[in-house]
Amino acid sequence: MQLFVARQPIFNTSRKVIAYELLFRRENQPAYDGDDGDRATEAVIVNSFLAIGMDVLTNGKRAFINFTDQGLKNRIAELLPAELVAVEILESVEPEAAVLAACRQLKKKGYLLVLDDFIFRPGYEPLIELADVIKIDFLLTPAGERAKIVQQFGGRPGLKFLAEKVETERDFQEAVRSGYHYFQGYFFSKPVVISRKSIPFGQVAAFRLLKAVHAAVLNLNQVEAIIREEVAFSYQLFKYINSSAFNLRKEIHSIRHALVLLGQRELQKWASLMALRNMGETKPQELLVASLLRAHLSELVAGRLKTAPIAADAFLTGLLSLMDAVLDQPMTDIIAELPLRKEIKAALAGESNIFHDILTLCIAYERAEWDEIFRLVDKLGLDEAELPGLMLNALAAVGSADIKHD
Repeated sequence: MQLFVARQPIFNTSRKVIAYELLFRRENQPAYDGDDGDRATEAVIVNSFLAIGMDVLTNGKRAFINFTDQGLKNRIAELLPAELVAVEILESVEPEAAVLAACRQLKKKGYLLVLDDFIFRPGYEPLIELADVIKIDFLLTPAGERAKIVQQFGGRPGLKFLAEKVETERDFQEAVRSGYHYFQGYFFSKPVVISRKSIPFGQVAAFRLLKAVHAAVLNLNQVEAIIREEVAFSYQLFKYINSSAFNLRKEIHSIRHALVLLGQRELQKWASLMALRNMGETKPQELLVASLLRAHLSELVAGRLKTAPIAADAFLTGLLSLMDAVLDQPMTDIIAELPLRKEIKAALAGESNIFHDILTLCIAYERAEWDEIFRLVDKLGLDEAELPGLMLNALAAVGSADIKHD
């Protein structure tokens, strides 16, 4: 399944990009064609932060994302890093008590609040007082009103104004003279649609993960076991921890290592995002089954070697070995986005090392390439008579993981 997000840059007076608005798009659709704002927001969040990645979409700049009143009250924005998100409050949102409480909470936590398509009406003052940015639609707002809005509300320190749908140089120059700080529109750039292929996962697995990370006492063994058996979870966990929001820039040696680095609170955010993405898949695709089989067999083979403990690394190598086929992307692009230790990246890129040898042995066993199997068994110092039993154990592990989806 393809996932789509459109992004449109937001510029300052020097015409430098300072942020991007992220917009929901369906395949082959130039504009949003639906009427469910909450689902559109959820799709943007999930596609941006999980499937595609904010480093790819915004290069570390802030993302403006639309929220309905329900989205605000559900506090979905709090799943996202405050320094990377501007919460756009849609013009349809009324300043009722629950909405204002949610906005105050967001403000307290450091989120930027933006009033979208602003038109003043009585009773709207509480939201204006909370806003960091007011957005004015230059196509819908008469020329005489555009400057008046800045004059009327611009006296509050820190409040910025964004001119939206700036179509011409004349519009831009008028906005600058009127005191606008930021600019967005076709004069600068039309929205560009970015897509990525997604990895399916089951509803039951998503629920089990969500339940496990929200337990009163976090059981890392349980969380790790759930993640190990869902290729999508493992891949998305590494993408999430490698995002600019965490700035960890550490090599990750195992799923357990990633869990410890994140901590329970961030794990809860990540699991909630995965649950939002709920795609309704009930069985893993064959490529995902093959990835799991390679992961388990690699782990079992590594456990037989007379070297330092490398089973967890071997598991990751096998697990990610088919990501290029799953995502229809070059393996070099995929591993560049994941914080794996350099030896795992090298193995996945085809370079010779212990992890590549183990993976190659698993692939040779899949294909019944006996000469290659005997060569690698001898190189690794394994007993070839053990391989059938190891494969049976790996198949049993994958079978038990598959049952969990039913």
